[in-house]
Parts: sequence; C-alpha cells; structure tokens
Amino acid sequence: MKKLVLAFFMLSGLVYGASEASFPKDFASYKSIDTLLSKDVGALPGCDANVSAFPPIYRETVATYCAVKPGGPGKVSVKVKPSAVGSFKARGKNHKDGEVFVLHLEDLKLLFVTEYEGNKPLYGIWTEGGVDAAGAAGSGLNPNDCRTCHTGYAAFCLNGQCGTAK
Repeated sequence: MKKLVLAFFMLSGLVYGASEASFPKDFASYKSIDTLLSKDVGALPGCDANVSAFPPIYRETVATYCAVKPGGPGKVSVKVKPSAVGSFKARGKNHKDGEVFVLHLEDLKLLFVTEYEGNKPLYGIWTEGGVDAAGAAGSGLNPNDCRTCHTGYAAFCLNGQCGTAK
C-alpha cells in the first residue's frame, strides 16, 4: 500500500508539479527540533484518534494528513536548516532569505517544506528523492493548501511558521 501511495504522489508531482519552495537536497543534515507534533510520540495521531481536545490547527493537521494516507501518515519529524534554528526557535515574524523548515513525514517519505524569500513563506511538497509531489488543489498536497492552513490559524502561526501558541 505504501508503494502505491508513494507512486501516486510521484505521478501527481509529474502531472501537477507546483512546489514553490526548492527541494532541500541536504535535508538529512538539518537539525531535528522537538515540537508538539514530534516530541512525545514522534507521530501524528491515527485517523481514528479522538483529537477533539487538540487545538484547531492540530485537528486540521490530522484531518489533512489523514486525507494523504488513510490511517494517518505515521512517524514525523521537524527539521530546520542549521542556519535557521535560532529563527525557528524564536518564532519570530522576520525570516532571512533561504531559511528552510521541513515537516518530514518519514513513513511516507515526504517533505513538507517552508522556505523564505523576501520574508515571505513559500511552500513545497517533495519526496525524499527530490520529486515534486505537489498535487491538485484540495488534496492537501498543494502550496495553496499549505498557505490556507498556515495563515488561517493566527493563534498558532506567524509568518508561515506554525507551532505552539504565540
């Protein structure tokens, strides 16, 4: 099943390739950062989990990623380009060109990338192998879907970076 899902993402990337953020070729060397999503269990809750007590952004995140893979995407980690760790941890509103944050869906071998240019977040969805996996709008795998969530939860997101309440 995992191979079928990955093949779909790779095919959709060839058909719809629309990532705004660049593929972070050196993502494996990025610093792993503990977040609410990755700290305790290292995975998003399964699709059958009761997440009603979670903040709205986390409920939406679970719903989005359950649409990506029935049952849930599994193990995740947050990786930050080493030169951007201070900015990431500060959760500031100003980001330098080239700062990169990655939500690594490890079991799906996908990277959800936020990259900054002119202090504006750009979004991309890539396979670990560098294939653009951004799909059609509404699939949860499109930069506009990322942008909608990252700007729609002002209590948790600041200039494209989502996390604990600011």
